[in-house]
Amino acid sequence: MSTEPGRRVYLHIGAPKTGTTYLQDRLTVNAKALAAHDVHFPTRSALVSPGLFQFRAALDVLGQDWGGAPGHAEGSWDALVRRVRRRTGTVVVSHEIFAPARAEVADRVKRELAGGGAEIHIVYSVRDLARQVPAAWQESIKQGRKWTYRRFLKRVRSERSWFYRSFDLPAVLGTWSAGLPPERVHVVTVPPAGASRPGELWRRFCTAIDIDPSWGPEESTRRNPSLGAPETTLLRRLNKRLDRAARRGVEYDALVRELLAERELVGRESRPLALPPRMRSWAEEQTERWSEWVEASGVHVVGSLDDLRPVWPGEDETYRDPDKAPVNQQLAAALDALAAMTREAARRDDPDQQLVRRVRTQARRLRDT
Repeated sequence: MSTEPGRRVYLHIGAPKTGTTYLQDRLTVNAKALAAHDVHFPTRSALVSPGLFQFRAALDVLGQDWGGAPGHAEGSWDALVRRVRRRTGTVVVSHEIFAPARAEVADRVKRELAGGGAEIHIVYSVRDLARQVPAAWQESIKQGRKWTYRRFLKRVRSERSWFYRSFDLPAVLGTWSAGLPPERVHVVTVPPAGASRPGELWRRFCTAIDIDPSWGPEESTRRNPSLGAPETTLLRRLNKRLDRAARRGVEYDALVRELLAERELVGRESRPLALPPRMRSWAEEQTERWSEWVEASGVHVVGSLDDLRPVWPGEDETYRDPDKAPVNQQLAAALDALAAMTREAARRDDPDQQLVRRVRTQARRLRDT
């Protein structure tokens, strides 16, 4: 472990769908334990989670609102910079929406986080495209998008998708590594599916930020679980029935994203999403391009570049287009969703639960101030 004095800032810029939710939550639940080792994951106050605070800071510096009230994140970036500069030791800033930032924004972020003589490092986690692309489409649906899988894949291949710009390794690191020596740019490969060592992603991330994994012993309970093809298609069709305002509201997050997408429709015996055979050569070409860039750049790799090589289903596994998911499977998922919504409606009619909701609402308002 490094014993040099001063402050090091590790900016984890994504990519999305590479375990960022898990890593951010593990940093959060171990914040006090890590702080005892002079490792910090800044927040604004005890009522605001570091993840939410840093998300707002990223929105602010990127000039975005992401469906929130105009200006709701204003001032968050300056607040984060002030808190980073007050720290010594190791400071971690993490959010995946940083990844596709323009060069001028990336330069500003690095310059302002380096204020006071801090040493800036970039951390970028990457995952094989066979898993990442389907997961990205599913995530977009959970966020309220309506596009079909076919249309999403077309945008990815044409390099017009926000997700593609976020996980195009050479483009992202070409921007963020500018002006930094290669040893201060860290690529963390996501372990392959079924990795034998639980917590391997956390260990790799800790290696990248030069800390002992045991300093954050508490496991995260947060997951961003995957849905099967019928369940994702059901949510897409539901999104089509809802107007734009409904899909951007707080109730959508509570009922559709949290209740259905992350609880009730998870773990069903459905075929997982996959890349269609026609895109396999594209994924392999992209992977080769990524590997060549990393090897030529000399950046620090944690894990193995072999982890990025797509693993394809066996010949006996026929590809199933999620846009054509069997109607009977969608109906079964819809009935489960309706049952969950009915139970939630009954719970909300309970007077005792109304009091609980009012308390939660007030707590949320305090947290968000």
